[in-house]
Amino acid sequence: MFKASLHRVLLVLSVLLLPAMAAHAEDPPLVRAQNSVRVLNEIMQAPDKSIPTDLLKEAKAIAVIPDLLKVGFVFGGRRGEGLISVKGPDGTWSNPSFITMTGGSVGFQAGASSTDVILVFRTQRGVDSIVNGKFTLGADAAAAAGPVGRTAQASTDSDFKAEIYSYSRSRGLFAGVALDGSALRIDYDANESIYGKGVTPRRIFEGGVSNVPSQVVDFRDRLEEYTQR
Repeated sequence: MFKASLHRVLLVLSVLLLPAMAAHAEDPPLVRAQNSVRVLNEIMQAPDKSIPTDLLKEAKAIAVIPDLLKVGFVFGGRRGEGLISVKGPDGTWSNPSFITMTGGSVGFQAGASSTDVILVFRTQRGVDSIVNGKFTLGADAAAAAGPVGRTAQASTDSDFKAEIYSYSRSRGLFAGVALDGSALRIDYDANESIYGKGVTPRRIFEGGVSNVPSQVVDFRDRLEEYTQR
């Protein structure tokens, strides 16, 4: 009886979760880049709700994942695709690498939501981990909700000493977003389609690429603009 019930639950999951996840993964890289720029612009231009400029100036890397899809029915999952740029020794932002975010959860839940996520990396450790291909929030570094407002003091987090600040904007049946356990991975296929075969994330971050499409360059340029405010 238990096995039969479990089988029915898993069948429902396959109907509810997998098609949604598959459909969500179809955006081509240039569309992902445009959506990442859109999310960055909308959050940074929100009156009194933007990421503080002093936090951007201190940041080691910025990741933007538009439309992170979270679906659940007892078991849940999340998936999204976006971009990450790192700040070089001279204080300028790099061309972005394409990334994915995935994760799962177990508990009483039902519904679906789409959430725009921005992650602000404050230490080099997280940057080094993602350059090597994978980074898990909560395991490799602590994440906490970030401060907002143009005059907020982002450097004083003595209560939790987060290495990463997270920002989210949710829609749908879920309120908010839980990111612990979510894995960030380099999307090598998307990078290859934009930058060419064999191009590593480190090479992208260190400026060793050329003929970058304007939609991708725009992400870097917007970061430069908002950091210099």
